[in-house]
Parts: sequence; C-alpha cells; structure tokens
Amino acid sequence: MCLQSIAGVMIQAFMVGIVFAKMTRPKQRTQTLLFSRNAVICQRDGELCLMFRVGDMRKSHIIGASIRAQMIRNKITKEGEILFQHQHELVVGTDGENGDLFFIWPATIIHRINESSPFFNMSAEDMLTERFEIVLILEGTIESTGQTTQARSSYLPQEILWGHRFDPIVSYSKERQGYEVDYSLFNSTTQVDTPLCSGRELTEFYKAQDDLRHGTGTRSCDQYFLYKLYK
Repeated sequence: MCLQSIAGVMIQAFMVGIVFAKMTRPKQRTQTLLFSRNAVICQRDGELCLMFRVGDMRKSHIIGASIRAQMIRNKITKEGEILFQHQHELVVGTDGENGDLFFIWPATIIHRINESSPFFNMSAEDMLTERFEIVLILEGTIESTGQTTQARSSYLPQEILWGHRFDPIVSYSKERQGYEVDYSLFNSTTQVDTPLCSGRELTEFYKAQDDLRHGTGTRSCDQYFLYKLYK
C-alpha cells in the first residue's frame, strides 16, 4: 500500500507537470506579440528612418526583451561573385542604438538610414524596384513562467510606406488616472512630407546648405540638391 501510494503521487505529479507545460507553451505566447502590418520611412531629427511597431497584448510583460532585424537580398562582391540570400544586420532600437526594449507598452523600432545602412543609397523610386526582405526577431522571457519566447515577422519592399508616420496609440485617461493603449490604431499611419531622395543625397543637401550658410557654397549647388531632394 505504501509503494502504491508513493507511485500514485509520483505519477500524479508528472501528469500535472506535463499538463502545465502544455498549457504554458511559448508558441501560444507569441500569438499575442504583434508587429505592425507595414513599415514606414520618414524623417526624424533630420535623418531618414525606417520604422516599424511592436506590441504585447497581454498584461503579463515580456522581460529582457530584445529585437533584431536582418536584410536579406542578393549581393555581388568586388570579384563578381553572387552571394544569394546574403544577410545584413540592421542596427535597430527604440533610440536607434541597440535592440534592448523596455517592453511595457507598444514601441516604435527605429533603423536610422546613415552611412552604415544598406538603404543609404536607396531613394523612394529605388525602393519599388529592389528585391529584398527584412526579417525581424523579437525574443524575451515570459514573466509568469520564466520560459523564453520568440516571435518573427518580415517586410517586403511593397510593405514599406515611404513618407508615412505611425499614429500615437498611448494616451492618458483622466477618468482612470492612468495611460491607455488603443490597439485599434496599431497599424494606423499618417502621410507626412518626406524627401523622396536617398539618404546620401539628403546628407549632401544638408551639407550644401551648411556650406552656403557659411559662405563656402554656391546658390546653384543648393538649387541642384533641392531639385534632387523633391524630384
């Protein structure tokens, strides 16, 4: 009877553990992690930025969250070799510096289009003809179970909106004395004035303006870059 009781308790404990593990699978948790339907490109602090939005619909937070982005496309080396599905790591983050997230509300992830970006030489017209895919990976630890979860998404060139900006979805409620998140606006964007030129041409335009302001540039040079900016 003692052996039977001990064996019964052990079997019951194993069954409870198996049921609990099945109910708290990370795959189910990833269904509540959202990525915006589109990515957008607009100016922020004088730079062209590629932005997308991530959110978590559950009340239990993801701790230690981090996000990575990779651009996948074919690349031709200096020797003429074609590298199929070449992966280029994009520098992303809420401030454009790192991928660590303070993930307590929906966040807009930023990739600054500067000299180190593969989009630096792409204009709005080039974006329509290029063939690439941006793959996103969001990783973190589930607060309630301590298990690691991962969610993935991707964007194609036709899913990137040039000259758009995400609408704010976090607002303060005086009635509830707290902040509220309106997920119905999660994918909403607003069209804004954005230069159609590449990041390189925009940088050269600002440099020509600075030279003109300090008396080292010419008016014709400034007019040329202004034409290139909004052509």
